[in-house]
Amino acid sequence: MTEFRLRRTLLYVPGNMPSMLQNIPMFDCDGVIIDLEDAVPYSEKDAARILVRRFLEGYTDRNKEVIVRINPLDSKWGILDLKEVLRALPDGIRLPKADSPEIVERLDTLLTEFEEELGVEIGRFKILPSIESAAGVINSIRIARCSKRIIALAFGAEDYTASLEIERTKTGEELFHARTRVIWAAKAAGIQAIDSIFADVSDMEGLRRETRLIKTLGFNGKSLVNPRQIELVHEVFAPKQEEVDYALQVVDAIQRARTMGTGVISLGGKMVDAPVVKRAVRVLKTAKAHGLIDIELDEEAIYGEK
Repeated sequence: MTEFRLRRTLLYVPGNMPSMLQNIPMFDCDGVIIDLEDAVPYSEKDAARILVRRFLEGYTDRNKEVIVRINPLDSKWGILDLKEVLRALPDGIRLPKADSPEIVERLDTLLTEFEEELGVEIGRFKILPSIESAAGVINSIRIARCSKRIIALAFGAEDYTASLEIERTKTGEELFHARTRVIWAAKAAGIQAIDSIFADVSDMEGLRRETRLIKTLGFNGKSLVNPRQIELVHEVFAPKQEEVDYALQVVDAIQRARTMGTGVISLGGKMVDAPVVKRAVRVLKTAKAHGLIDIELDEEAIYGEK
């Protein structure tokens, strides 16, 4: 079974800002993306990657997932970024301009070489490809399946709309097809889907509307540009009490069904079968992560013996 890990909020932190880096342990997000790409001016690229490496080496008691966005592999900085920051053992690498499976496979090979050199477990470093162009959207299905290191597909709406020579709107009609294709690709591959940033940090209602939309579509979380956005996104992704109550009833019903030797049972006149159970378990795991419930799920009792 795929590891359950919350990635509701992945906060971008500029790699050239020591004050922001030092605040990472205090941010209440699920993960951070330390940025060596767009947030860092050309003149500061070399200093930033050293700064990030030193910060990570001192951040030993890590309380959240740490991913580093490197520069594109075909730039003059991409490989240098890897050489510097991997020594400090981040959890993963966000790969910008992941337009094809071949570029992700190249990163996979490089990570294996670095793991061998560092003497760490092969597969330790994860990959978060950024789907941020028309080509990336078209190839997203192949990209999602091209490496076992991939934990999620991340959609980048700003670069995507730029590649299509269109404006990004707050209502997001222009993003619908790309978003749904990224979600289909990710979910079919058994990984998560992470939505794009919402750039207007002063428009909290706009962020709420967009977060509700992408949750409904099937995204697991969003990339963020400001710590102020964290609490609102967590609030939207938190299961409602009625959802938790119904999920508990579903799990109780299916466990009773198992004792009767069946995998289907009626609950309030509605059939409870495998998809309903899977959805209920996901709600309960999310609720537990939010601190809304404190129960241990016996997945063998729920899904039956293998």
